[in-house]
Amino acid sequence: MVAAASRKSVSKQATNGANEDVQSTHMVRWDKKMSNNCAAALLVYTLMQIFFVLSFINSKGMSIAPYFGLVLLVAIIIPFCRKFEKRWENMDTASFSEQSLAARFRTDQITLWILALGLPFLFVGLIKAVGSIL
Repeated sequence: MVAAASRKSVSKQATNGANEDVQSTHMVRWDKKMSNNCAAALLVYTLMQIFFVLSFINSKGMSIAPYFGLVLLVAIIIPFCRKFEKRWENMDTASFSEQSLAARFRTDQITLWILALGLPFLFVGLIKAVGSIL
């Protein structure tokens, strides 16, 4: 009797799971995808700042200034990431086709990653330019 009851619950769960899978394949959660991209871009940007930019900052002794600079540089990109997340949270998916949403998403995704990967190099160039002037 217990085995029959457990088989029924397993078959119900399997049926419900199949329905959820079918429903989830039809509707793409663009806001979640952008949120994941923002989180990954922020992580990559921060790691690049730590390992790439801080290696170019020459500090004599135990100066804490480079670390404050690092916090400032990370704080600069957070509003950009939040802007992308907010845009996709507030996007009305009913007024756009799936292809239109995919194209808009791809454009925002490319812009986000260009910022995340390009800004550390821009900061290194800026640091080198200021260092050569001084």
